[in-house]
Amino acid sequence: MLKNRILLFYLMFSLLIVSCDSNSVYDNYKSIPNSWHKDSIVSFKVTPPDSTNAYNLFVNLRNTTTYKYNNLFLIVEMVFPHGKTIKDTLEYKMAEPNGKLLGEGYMDIKENKLWYKQDIVFKEKGEYTINIQHAMRENGKVNGVIDLEGITDIGFRIENLLKE
Repeated sequence: MLKNRILLFYLMFSLLIVSCDSNSVYDNYKSIPNSWHKDSIVSFKVTPPDSTNAYNLFVNLRNTTTYKYNNLFLIVEMVFPHGKTIKDTLEYKMAEPNGKLLGEGYMDIKENKLWYKQDIVFKEKGEYTINIQHAMRENGKVNGVIDLEGITDIGFRIENLLKE
């Protein structure tokens, strides 16, 4: 019961911080129940506010201490309104060499803001789709990790470029 209250407090605090973030143009999360299956694709539908300004794009994720890998491989696909598709395989560092998980947070949940693309102009008007899938493999094994444990939420974020 106490753990649920602590988790609720953490989520409410995170929402408060995000709601005060004037740099954010789009910020959305989707929950991963139990484990993230290798065939499960998390999708976000985004309609950018304009086609002239440049933005930074991020994949956000929350993980627990049950995440047992030092890195994370993701396949991120951006589908443009007129059908063009860009697909990237990305690797992110998730832990220090000693096993300490990276990310923000003081309890069992860590939040990571991972660079996806920077200085992007959405030249096509309309709805973009962002698809995110994990591509984890264990060392020395050919087949991928079927059920990735420890990831609780996947998010996608668009930010205004910081003006100096």
